[in-house]
Amino acid sequence: MTAASAVQQPAGSGDRALPLVIQGGMGVAVSSWRLASVIARAGQLGVVAGTALDLVLARRLQDGDSDGSVRRALAAFPVPEVAERIVTRYFRPGGRPSGTPYAPLPRLALRQTKLAQELGILGNFVEVWLAKEGHDGLVGINFLEKVQMATPTAAYGAMLAGVDYVLMGAGIPRDIPHLLDELAAHRPVQLLVEVTGATPGAHTADLDPHALLGADLPPLTRPKFLAIISAHALAAYLARDEHIRPDGFVVEGPRAGGHNAPPRGQLVLDKLGEPVFGPRDDADVAKIAAVGLPFWLGGAFGTPEAVAAAQAAGAAGVQVGTLFALSTDSGLLPNLRRDLVDRLRAGTLDIRTDPFASPTGFPFKVAQLPGTLSDPEISADRPRLCDLGYLRTPYLRDTGAIGYRCKAEPVHVYVRKGGVDEDTDGRQCLCNSLTANVGLGQTRSDGYTEDPLVTLGADLDGARRLAAEHPGDWSAREALDWLLGAAA
Repeated sequence: MTAASAVQQPAGSGDRALPLVIQGGMGVAVSSWRLASVIARAGQLGVVAGTALDLVLARRLQDGDSDGSVRRALAAFPVPEVAERIVTRYFRPGGRPSGTPYAPLPRLALRQTKLAQELGILGNFVEVWLAKEGHDGLVGINFLEKVQMATPTAAYGAMLAGVDYVLMGAGIPRDIPHLLDELAAHRPVQLLVEVTGATPGAHTADLDPHALLGADLPPLTRPKFLAIISAHALAAYLARDEHIRPDGFVVEGPRAGGHNAPPRGQLVLDKLGEPVFGPRDDADVAKIAAVGLPFWLGGAFGTPEAVAAAQAAGAAGVQVGTLFALSTDSGLLPNLRRDLVDRLRAGTLDIRTDPFASPTGFPFKVAQLPGTLSDPEISADRPRLCDLGYLRTPYLRDTGAIGYRCKAEPVHVYVRKGGVDEDTDGRQCLCNSLTANVGLGQTRSDGYTEDPLVTLGADLDGARRLAAEHPGDWSAREALDWLLGAAA
């Protein structure tokens, strides 16, 4: 079989019903394949988080892959020798010795090494393949537009595993529909990458599937694409041109977890230092419905009544994250999840919108938990470093060469690279802290271990009600069944 096969129709098209519930993509690996599989098997859209899956793959292998799931997925990769090289390089039977650091990975860059591209493809393939294993339900993957340099390999790896939906937020994903079209035919792609100081359109992240993986590649199905937006104007803009038009939208309000769109207009902070959102920050749902594409509402839609209200407003359904992040199928470390649920029950769980924590510049929801980087003392004790680099951005040096910088790296390093000192205030290393949330945090040679930083949505009404019905824990399936109670 060769790559000359015709591109198939988007998954989920034809007589396949649209999902009522999209389980939100929460990273890094909080929305793991296990969680997505549960939701997909139940007839809704299970979504894996697509950020840093090259790292997730390599670190799971270094931790011994105790249940064999990673190696089982790798054995299904259509180019076996590529998968075998990664297993040989990273797999450690029995796992790393205690206190041993994880091996470093190639960092994201405009010009990527063969190893970097193989890891990007395989990491996404493994997560989607495992989420789809053993059923015919719908599985999606969630990407951040801000992590542009990783997108071509990540999307291609997910497509090789048969992903049904691609979702993307944290920016304007105008180039993704065309990217998916080209990758579905195994054609070389060039995704525009924003480089500070450079002429717009001058730099791209490139992938040539055949040059990397060979001539004999399987036919692919082009997944549906959902743009995650917060404004009706953006929906109208993306829908007006077939070359950038998505297959639908997820409309997130400012109470959604993770990254949020910043408030419109001048930034105003309240007495707790949180950005103040107003009526201008709520999308006009009627205008989005008038665009004529399917859409789902997210951010404070985690109750049965909210599902019904979304449908009444013309939405195909809702996107929900927090209910599933707190379930036993979540990728969160058990001790973190239990602490969150205990505080939820006690009425002391506090979720704040931090305008500065994320190096991306987007506001970021942070759960206030002792022992995590939400504690100012713990945050102050963490040495500033940037050794993963998923959120670093390229810039044009005076020499004409491309450099990379991150607002969470050491201040003097950031300033030396042309950054502004004030832009580093309050920034957290999300790359390292989010991997710590799921038990994949780095242990350094001096014994220092990375601390977590947990994100959840600000609306906890649904989670409180679910906790009242389940005195112990709840599974993702139990959360889904409760959510669908009023919409069945």
